[in-house]
Amino acid sequence: MSNGEHSEPSVRTGLLEQQNWDQRPKFLQHYGSTFSTDSYDPREGLESGTVTPHSLLDENATDGLLGAGSGSNMSTTRWLAKQHGVKSESTMYLHYYLPVTNWIRQYQWKFLRGDLVAALTMASFYIPMSLSYASNLAHLPPINGLYAFVFNPFIYAIFGTVPQLVVGPEAAGSLLTGQVVRENISSGKHRDNDFASNTQIAGMVTGISGAIILLAGLCRLGFLDSVLSRPFLRGFISAIGIVIFIDQLLPETGMTALIEHDPSGAAHGSSLTKIVYLFRHIDKAHKLTCAVSFGAFAIVMVFRQLKRSLQPRYPSVAYFPDRFLVVVFSALFTWKFSWDKQGLDILGDLKTTGKPFQVHFPFQPSMMEHVTDAFSTSFLIALLGFFESSVAAKSLANSTTKIEKKVDKDGNEYEEADGIVNMTVSANRELVALGVANIFGGLFMGIPAFGGYGRSLVNKNTGGKTPMSSVFLSLITVFCILFLLPYFHYIPKGVLAAMISVVAYSLIEEAPHDIHFFWSIRGWNEILLMVLIFLTTFFWNLRIGIAVGIGLSLLRLLKHATRPRIQILGRVPGSRNHFDSAEHGGLEFIPHVLIVKIPEPLTFANTGSLKDRLRRLEVHGTSAAHPALPRVRSQQQNRNVVFDVHGVTSLDPAAAQVLLEIVSGYRERGTRVFFCRVPSRRSQVWKLMLASGIVEVCGGESHFLRGVEQALEMADHEERADSLREDGGSVEMGRAATT
Repeated sequence: MSNGEHSEPSVRTGLLEQQNWDQRPKFLQHYGSTFSTDSYDPREGLESGTVTPHSLLDENATDGLLGAGSGSNMSTTRWLAKQHGVKSESTMYLHYYLPVTNWIRQYQWKFLRGDLVAALTMASFYIPMSLSYASNLAHLPPINGLYAFVFNPFIYAIFGTVPQLVVGPEAAGSLLTGQVVRENISSGKHRDNDFASNTQIAGMVTGISGAIILLAGLCRLGFLDSVLSRPFLRGFISAIGIVIFIDQLLPETGMTALIEHDPSGAAHGSSLTKIVYLFRHIDKAHKLTCAVSFGAFAIVMVFRQLKRSLQPRYPSVAYFPDRFLVVVFSALFTWKFSWDKQGLDILGDLKTTGKPFQVHFPFQPSMMEHVTDAFSTSFLIALLGFFESSVAAKSLANSTTKIEKKVDKDGNEYEEADGIVNMTVSANRELVALGVANIFGGLFMGIPAFGGYGRSLVNKNTGGKTPMSSVFLSLITVFCILFLLPYFHYIPKGVLAAMISVVAYSLIEEAPHDIHFFWSIRGWNEILLMVLIFLTTFFWNLRIGIAVGIGLSLLRLLKHATRPRIQILGRVPGSRNHFDSAEHGGLEFIPHVLIVKIPEPLTFANTGSLKDRLRRLEVHGTSAAHPALPRVRSQQQNRNVVFDVHGVTSLDPAAAQVLLEIVSGYRERGTRVFFCRVPSRRSQVWKLMLASGIVEVCGGESHFLRGVEQALEMADHEERADSLREDGGSVEMGRAATT
């Protein structure tokens, strides 16, 4: 029996056949088995729903795909492609793995204007931001921020699967990169003005984060975007916003140089340390710098509010380049009124580490000592970058491309789309695209870049239809690097800090809404997680905050994953075959039978405590009772155990071993064990049950039935049969005694 071969039918199997447990017609009985979950209506003479095998494909295809019947090695994909007229499988795979070959052939001249306008709009918004991210957050030459807009969007346009997603530097990744640079400066490994070494460290961080994401994509780990909870992300993003906002107060008040030379090391302390330092030395703030910086911040915030109020009536007002104009006019005023000679800190001549667009391999022997320091931060950058890109990709993927039917001059109908169609959005392909882009960007010592929802929304709403808008953005940035760098000379650093402060504010402003929501539904654990991440980040540093948040999130995830959610079932009063969780109350318990429902796949993780949970059901009738409670359920009520395993869609070998031990324990105590609603013979669950010996220990296939009611009837039949044998044995013993 264990090797899957059919032996002579047992007595129990004969009884089952006599009682006609499988009431389907003969021509249907070879589909699946008696423990199939498909229903049969004898009034119809057919299985309800369909007369085809239990598969989406036809019988021949199913047999071939599963290695039975025809024995064909044709894969499901090849079979479907053949059935639906796909002419070239190689072209199909090429479009999937290299999406540029798909969208470039769909490109039309009518998309050009929208893509170009979108690229110009994004450049006016985000090129000044990239300068700010590099100089104020990553502590690198501003040109390294521009590199992230040169290479990453272009590479993503080749490998990415979301046409309107735009890749670029983000505040969180830039801040984390800057922390690695600052730690090396504070440890004495490099000087603050050692731009060559600092940019190589940044390139290493970017390259490692790209390699981590690429490896995750190749290993098909795209599902990881659902691992960390919304409260964790909200708490972490809010903490980043606070850290960034406090850090930008230093250049906004002109106190950067002052705190750098402070012997207490406040420049490398926590956010709390910097706040205390600012309050103690506020009298040393540079008045002109404060006026320019806070004035720029106020102007942008006012325009931000005006846009929100006017956008419902005038949607185009959202694309007014207020930040670009603030940066331009601040540079003009600085040049006109010589504010730089009055102590206002400006960008000056943009420093580079050589000619533009030179490849610098970051993993040189002299830099290998920094790999350990950079790896943990690179991992966090990769994690956060993928989460943010995933949110943006899912949001943009939900927007459908309109397809209109038109008629040509000859009267023939044809379809015309207003964008790119047939782009399969894949989390794994997104990981590969982002990984390759950041590896390439790391070779040019750019800062990490990922997909941003706000930036991509601007691209979509200003006319961007295809990845060509990302290509245009890259070309515009190249033009700026080659021809416009001298015009960045007079941009005040305080104004760039003010632009980042606006971003930091936007990271924080959604936290109160989430806190109010969780408070209203009594989500105390979620609020506690957010508060802990925020406090540890504020009082210590970002890494400790992340470690605490990830640790708590993983503990909650492991607790949920390792806890089996089994239930004891009872019969709904007045029905014959309707069963529900007995913990709901008002249900009928079946005498001498324990019905256990396992509603989930069984793995090594959730079977560890399965024995304990089953013991609680046997003793207390519920898994919620405390183990200290004395027995409240008689042992006689557990003479038969029925497992409803309809939810067990998968079973791993370790779980099969535990299940075998449980079944063997029942059989040694004289308890009958039945399984109902087991997946079909072709399933991995049934094959493991057969190979592990569970089927044999239970008493053969006759103990594997189609439903709970059939299992109860089988248990009752065996109870009566055993009772008759016992009565017959007693009579024989009595006769022997009298003789």
